[in-house]
Amino acid sequence: MKNKENIDTKPKNPEKKEKTYKGFFKKVYYSIVKIERYPEMAAEGLPKAISYFAKLVAIFAIISCLGTIYNLNQMLKSGAEYLKNEFPNFIYQDGKLNIESENPIIYDNNEQFGKIIIDTNLEDEQKITEYTNEITQSGNGVVILKDQIKVKTQSVIGIASYNYGELFGQMGITSFNKETVVNFINSSQIYSLYASVFVMIFIYTFVIYFLNLITYVIFVSIFGCIVNLMTKLRMRYVAIFNMSIYSITLSTILYMIYLGINIFTPFTIKYFEPMYISIATIYLIAAILILKSETIKRQMEIIKIQEVQKKVRENMQRRETEEKNENKKQGKDKEDENEEKNEQKEEKEKNKEEQKDKKEKQENGEAGTCNDSI
Repeated sequence: MKNKENIDTKPKNPEKKEKTYKGFFKKVYYSIVKIERYPEMAAEGLPKAISYFAKLVAIFAIISCLGTIYNLNQMLKSGAEYLKNEFPNFIYQDGKLNIESENPIIYDNNEQFGKIIIDTNLEDEQKITEYTNEITQSGNGVVILKDQIKVKTQSVIGIASYNYGELFGQMGITSFNKETVVNFINSSQIYSLYASVFVMIFIYTFVIYFLNLITYVIFVSIFGCIVNLMTKLRMRYVAIFNMSIYSITLSTILYMIYLGINIFTPFTIKYFEPMYISIATIYLIAAILILKSETIKRQMEIIKIQEVQKKVRENMQRRETEEKNENKKQGKDKEDENEEKNEQKEEKEKNKEEQKDKKEKQENGEAGTCNDSI
């Protein structure tokens, strides 16, 4: 057996497999339960794997956006009275927000958004970095500045920054103040705000999640390459990459559940990210080892078939040799028979000639006797 095997991950019946893996949710099921199907799904090609990955990320982004909208709605409902009676006056115009407060306003433990820092007088970049570090350390948080808002959630790596001009410009809002905001919150027009915020956040979240998760996929695929070398399978990287995409399915679903729980309760898993990568890596390694096992079985079957074919060829060669020997023997016996027949024939002819000569001699002898008598 060779040290390395050429691995054919293509299904034996492409048309049948294409129908089998056509549905997205069926792929989700196979990715979680049918690990042995990974090579066949990977053989469908990189475009289908990326399409599956994009749909998975889109569902993830939708859940995240719904959570953000829910938290925003809860905050606006609970904060409308506080905003009206206790919060300082503010005005937004030409992409700039101005709050009538000399000192920063800080809320350490907001139920929906965690730590909230409001400072519209700040222009020092170093201080802004300090604020972003604070909300990063707290896990969830919001920094409201003069011209932008920075949001940190546990579901996304990094800080999401939204420029007021772009954010409100897409909604057709050019200016507002404290009174108009309170009236807007209590009106039905708030739902149009939710829709606009949802679309904008979805686009941003989809891009962020896509980049984050594709980083995880690449990281997992590196482990796959190491296992590929250890098992001496000659798999192309694109096949390992495709399998890595399917291997993160369960981790991503668990991430969605974790994100959904966080919408309603401040539930935190400290080492969730290492667990996320570990589960995906285990799935990929299991798929490669199963493929290796199947490859060994196929090689053993091929060896058995070759041994049977060898025995069949040897039997055929032996039969051919026996037939040739038999034919030679029969040919020799026939030659001997022909020689014997020829000898008998020659002997008969010789006997005939001898009898003929003897008869002629007798006739000649009788004729001589007659002549002597005369």
